[in-house]
Amino acid sequence: MRDYLPLPGFQFMNENKKVLFIINKYSGASYQPGVEGRILTHCAELGLEPTLEFTQGRGHATQLARQAVESKQFAVLFAVGGDGTVNEVAQGVVNTPQVMGIIPKGSGNGLARHLGIPIPFRKSLRYIGSTAIISMDSFTINDRLSLNISGIGFDGHIANLFGKNGKRGLLGYSQLVIKEFYRYQQAQVIGEIDGRPFDQTIFVLAFANSSQFGNNARIAPRASVYDGLLDVCFLHKVPVTHAIGFIQQLFAGRLEKSQWVTHQKGKTIELMYSEPMPFHVDGEGMPAQKSFRIQINPASIRMLVPTERAENI
Repeated sequence: MRDYLPLPGFQFMNENKKVLFIINKYSGASYQPGVEGRILTHCAELGLEPTLEFTQGRGHATQLARQAVESKQFAVLFAVGGDGTVNEVAQGVVNTPQVMGIIPKGSGNGLARHLGIPIPFRKSLRYIGSTAIISMDSFTINDRLSLNISGIGFDGHIANLFGKNGKRGLLGYSQLVIKEFYRYQQAQVIGEIDGRPFDQTIFVLAFANSSQFGNNARIAPRASVYDGLLDVCFLHKVPVTHAIGFIQQLFAGRLEKSQWVTHQKGKTIELMYSEPMPFHVDGEGMPAQKSFRIQINPASIRMLVPTERAENI
């Protein structure tokens, strides 16, 4: 049964009308100054009392979120940015009663898309007045919190390079993938999923709490954010002759039919590589490591979702 809570007591017209927006101006391809004004106007129409805070650097969103949790002032903390900003805000609210929400302003917005939150900014503002909350899973990879998708191998390599050349967005990402694809080699990994051993040579090993990386590239079409399990996705290097078909399957949500991908589900994953491997956490590149422990954290985030989509997430 889905953990969906249309709470009668959680309504913006009740006693607490205070909401906090933690805004990352540097998410996505560009930032428009009109964002703040539209947030304030929409909150006024809903009778809300908004506070806007702007991040000053990496980790600042977590600091702001923790301060807000400690204050117990706000009904909802909204992360305004991409998956990295969402991750930082979640670090401040995980395993607390605090509700968080997402106003997507990033390059891919994978988690927001999975949750059914509208991507166009003006449409996403309508969701601020939702009363639907889910108790969502999170997970850790080497003790780093992840909400969406983390991975080891080629996608970790790309995440560590992405944005360093100043090109954000889907086009910049695609160009980088094409450039690096041929030179990057598969690697052998030995590990266990809930005690079940495996030994494979893999191009990407992805851990999916939700279904997609972003931009509707669905690596784990059947993943759920509240089933208490991770989808573990083994991707082998796709021959050039099959690349177009693979990409079509990825964006159509049909990777379970691909001969280059296998999926398993599990709660705890232990891994060992022969050499340090690049990895990413919700799209943010991390320093290479040889050993990994991935652990699900069930029902650890209280997430505001669109009321009309809550039962179909």
